[in-house]
Amino acid sequence: MSETQRTTSPQTTAPDQGASPTSPGEPLSDVAIAHAHQLEPIADIARRAGIPDDALEPFGTTKAKVTVGKLKPTGAQGKVVLVTGMSPTPAGEGKSTCLIGLADGLTRAGVTAMAALREPSLGPVLGMKGGAAGGGYSQVVPMEDINLHFTGDMHAVTAANNALAALIDNHLHQGNVLDLDPRKIVWRRCLDVNDRVLRNVVVGLGGTGGGVPRESGFDITAASEVMAVLCLARDLADLRERLGRMLVGYTRDNKPVVVHDLGVEGALVALLREAMSPNLVQTLGGTPAFIHGGPFANIAHGCNSVIATNAARELADVVVTEAGFGADLGAEKFTNIASVAGGFDADVAVIVVTARSLKFNGGVARSDLNAENVEAVRAGLVNVAHHCASLRRLGMQPVVSVNKFTTDTADELAAITRWAGDKGIRVAIANVWSEGGAGAADLAAQVLEALEDVPVRSGAVSEDAPTRMYDPSLGVEKSISTIATDIYGAARVDYSPQAMKDLSQLTTHGWDTLPVCMSKTPYSLSDDPSALGAPKGHTLHVERLIPRLGPGFVVALTGTVFTMPGLPKKPAAMEIDVADEGSITGLF
Repeated sequence: MSETQRTTSPQTTAPDQGASPTSPGEPLSDVAIAHAHQLEPIADIARRAGIPDDALEPFGTTKAKVTVGKLKPTGAQGKVVLVTGMSPTPAGEGKSTCLIGLADGLTRAGVTAMAALREPSLGPVLGMKGGAAGGGYSQVVPMEDINLHFTGDMHAVTAANNALAALIDNHLHQGNVLDLDPRKIVWRRCLDVNDRVLRNVVVGLGGTGGGVPRESGFDITAASEVMAVLCLARDLADLRERLGRMLVGYTRDNKPVVVHDLGVEGALVALLREAMSPNLVQTLGGTPAFIHGGPFANIAHGCNSVIATNAARELADVVVTEAGFGADLGAEKFTNIASVAGGFDADVAVIVVTARSLKFNGGVARSDLNAENVEAVRAGLVNVAHHCASLRRLGMQPVVSVNKFTTDTADELAAITRWAGDKGIRVAIANVWSEGGAGAADLAAQVLEALEDVPVRSGAVSEDAPTRMYDPSLGVEKSISTIATDIYGAARVDYSPQAMKDLSQLTTHGWDTLPVCMSKTPYSLSDDPSALGAPKGHTLHVERLIPRLGPGFVVALTGTVFTMPGLPKKPAAMEIDVADEGSITGLF
């Protein structure tokens, strides 16, 4: 979320950042805090991280791409701390802010740490949640660049995805030697904004010169298969192989056609070559940060790239990474998809909790979340308890991080810490928005204590190292049932008629033993966004089963989730402008 959505002001200075207010007592916005900070040259950040000069491709003086193949192998593999969350409010709960504050807190504690985050999508930036570069004194910078275009990775993914779409339609127009059935083409175009009118479209209109008419549609770039491939590929060879096996559609006699059959995977690799290199920036506390890849967690797998995480593990003793939304979505997919592809496990899971999200899950209306309500906080803790149990099922011990808002009261915070103490769960109040890394001192200490019992991993990365919570070889239905019952608390799974047809198609082509990427509302453990807290015994409704052969999973669409979101009644774009001297306003 954009931390400027908080209703009262933070303290105007943080002792370790050195910013000063524009006038005495006047609070600073996120962008003002970022502008008041003197960024270090990115070359200095790289050297501090152990990145050699010849591996650095600067984009100006404050950001750069890193050629991972030029890093000097150390044989070390730093420990991974996963930052996840409870079920959030629709505005988000500042998970990225907590991650950045924790990374700076670890650095202040003398730990060699790196952050590894996802790239923001213009969908939320122009929509409801705002930017995704953290907030207050826990930010990655330069914040405007990171939120708007950055180094062009999102555009490269969009270009590769849509180039393939154009090549498919051109193949139909130029004779269709592969005998593709226009009614069975599954590849869709994508765009990095929320645009609901493009969910379903008809292409090829305008006569014979316009191509072959057919129904199609758009997904948001963050949910595209190319994005998933970029984030799961380990190197260019793996990228080429994954792109080549992406499903295009079916022939008239139902034989699958993949990208390799078109012979264009090389062109897609060329479009994505630069995007494969992780982006290096810095936090306000001077901690190096990789920002790379941007899949959503509700409609995609929700984790940054494995190439960035593994590169960070080579460079740092502790890598702080994220998985989107609550533990039911991001953390589950981190364990069962991303960590398996990357060959790493999370050693500790930090679950971000806020008093307002507890009140939201305790039944308080969004408009009343700033008012004290200790009973609602206690009622909402059932949601945190469920997520902590899920994290343990996924093989991680939780550390609860309470992201402090200025509207939180002492009694509300005390209710949370007492509950965690009674449950034997590590907990820390994180005042990272107002104090940066200094506000994460207790959280960093709790994380380091939790890491003490985790042995240092060494040796080559192996896909056999991490283990999933389910066995994909038992079939998609069994995998979905395990996730639904063990993670969501569901009693049964119901498949729509279309989902049953999809299941038959998966079985026919031998794809029913792929792992599952669940697509579900982030606001509830169920597929009903209004079912808050920790609902039990509900039914999970599976509407579609979509094979994504490039990343190597089956997307299960549940409830009413869309792979192309829409904009709210008053999108954040209405507040964004550019001043006459060129500075951006209203973005944060």
